[in-house]
Amino acid sequence: MSDWERLNSEIIECQRCPRLRTYCADVARVKRKAFLSWEYWGKPVPNFGDPNGRMLIVGLAPAAHGGNRTGRVFTGDRSGDFLFRALHETDFANQPTSERRDDGLRLIDCAITAVAHCAPPANKPLPEEMLNCSDFLARTVDQMTGLRAIVVLGRIAFDNVLRLYVSRHWLDRAGPRPTFAHGAIYPVPSAPAIVCCFHPSQQNTFTGRLTPAMIRGVFRRARNLLG
Repeated sequence: MSDWERLNSEIIECQRCPRLRTYCADVARVKRKAFLSWEYWGKPVPNFGDPNGRMLIVGLAPAAHGGNRTGRVFTGDRSGDFLFRALHETDFANQPTSERRDDGLRLIDCAITAVAHCAPPANKPLPEEMLNCSDFLARTVDQMTGLRAIVVLGRIAFDNVLRLYVSRHWLDRAGPRPTFAHGAIYPVPSAPAIVCCFHPSQQNTFTGRLTPAMIRGVFRRARNLLG
């Protein structure tokens, strides 16, 4: 078993957050009417992608009837449809759709993780739950030894990555802090650059706060960072 596979196994087996484990199990048992024929995953959702990739995408958490159903991050929901279409158009994915774990999707030069690996009620993990997952984020970054850019999807992902950078002294604890803004890029000496993007939630995509052109632009700029 590789280090990446071992990390993913630990994520899947994690029981650190009783509230989230209970919620995910309840959702998997009751199901949504449209997915009654599915056997829900119902466990923490592991990282997905290429551990040798140079870009890491950090999301918030799996969706109750998306990743918690399919067992793959951003898979089986409209946020994933929006994200993977942009990744395909910028040559980071081999196809634009993500429906199930065995659909043939492959990421190119990148991987995806989350600040919380369990679906939370109302899509809002508690601070202590994100803290419980923080070592998974740190180990994901450590294992991607060629990492040159981290794309954060939303302010919460940004704040958690910033916390990691400060803890590693990649950013000065007392110095000026980067601020989240869509499209902002923060080069960091001796660490991966931070690239900011609005989260592809339906709240953002349905209202036009995040458009297909906007998210494509973020990944094109990330592509330029990689060279």
